[in-house]
Amino acid sequence: MAEVTDATFEQAVVARSNQVPVVVDLWAPWCEPCKTLGPILERVIAETGGAVELAKVNVDENPRVSGTFQVQSIPAVYAMRDAKVVDGFVGAVPEAQVREFVARLAPPPSEADQLVAAGDEVSLRRALELEAGHAGAVAALARILLDRDEPAAALELLAKIPETAETRVLAAEARLAERRVVVDDVDALLDSLLERVRGDDEARQEFVDLLETLGADDPRKSRYRKALAARLF
Repeated sequence: MAEVTDATFEQAVVARSNQVPVVVDLWAPWCEPCKTLGPILERVIAETGGAVELAKVNVDENPRVSGTFQVQSIPAVYAMRDAKVVDGFVGAVPEAQVREFVARLAPPPSEADQLVAAGDEVSLRRALELEAGHAGAVAALARILLDRDEPAAALELLAKIPETAETRVLAAEARLAERRVVVDDVDALLDSLLERVRGDDEARQEFVDLLETLGADDPRKSRYRKALAARLF
């Protein structure tokens, strides 16, 4: 659960809803029905184990968020997924209705989901027999294949699903492993490749793959991307 303000709404709710459904509870301290509904929302959403998140907004203190939802009465509850409102209700509804509302956002795990949670190779392959495009199973199995030094098999598997941030990193690692790239000093290697990226497709791919394997917050990522753009354009 997060207490969200006008200043944090964009990041804590809109952006976050691209990763997980977010339920926005619009309330105020003077609102008696809010005091009834709030704990129910908190309890039911906590039971999802992170599959759904709760954002509470005090409408008295955050008029911009209230205006965004055109709130006329509270409690007002809205569900956001992929930066869009996908469901909602107004008033202190019974707990059973809250559970139905939350369940629509986070359906119970499928058999494939449960197999992926097990995490072993046999379970992951069985999950893919049930759901060939199960992203979690593909990513987890690709990691096992990489750790077993089977990059070609990992790449073949990753090609079966749409690209995500996680699979981009896995694919980059697999391509580097296929080329037997040894990374003792990543900065020195990137500097060396930078000299060849303009006319050498393999050097450019290796450079991009190395950048992909750096952590999301690694400052070198932005610096070397700018250096690559300068060389190419």
